[in-house]
Amino acid sequence: TVVGFAITLLFHMTQTEVCPPSCNCKSLGEMKGLHIDCSSRKLTEVPALPVNTKRLYLQNNSLTTVPPGALDTLRSLEEVKIFDNPWNCDCHILYLKLWLEDISAPSLANIRCATPAPMRMKPLRQLTGNELGVCKRFLPIKCLEFFWRDLILIAGTIITLILVAWALKFSKKLVCQINLSR
Repeated sequence: TVVGFAITLLFHMTQTEVCPPSCNCKSLGEMKGLHIDCSSRKLTEVPALPVNTKRLYLQNNSLTTVPPGALDTLRSLEEVKIFDNPWNCDCHILYLKLWLEDISAPSLANIRCATPAPMRMKPLRQLTGNELGVCKRFLPIKCLEFFWRDLILIAGTIITLILVAWALKFSKKLVCQINLSR
């Protein structure tokens, strides 16, 4: 049928058009998604990827981090290879770690940190929040800011309540004195 052929052609063209220019893309068949091979391309950032990506190969590039949310649209992903990149295992690597824990635990096992020096060659899956120096420095400062802000808000509320109670008590005395003077 002509309509079926047109839809198939349009689907195939759409898949081809959304292939990142730095990658090779192959269709896995009608409505089955794409195989996207971006390996060994010297990529320094993850390219925009089609939503229907089933297999994604990003290994052997120059990726150091993945921006939060960059891979969230890949809901039909079945396989990902992202090892052999010089990963910078600081606070910003948490998104990739958590995403891989949900999507592809085997891929997580193959990723090793390149920087900072204390993390060099450490598997990303073994990384804990305590080892992320940048996160440790930022957390107490932010908590302290919230503490002082909250303390000021609480003190302001208490002072306001005391003033309202005092005003009510004073107005009650005033009403009593007016009634007595009549």
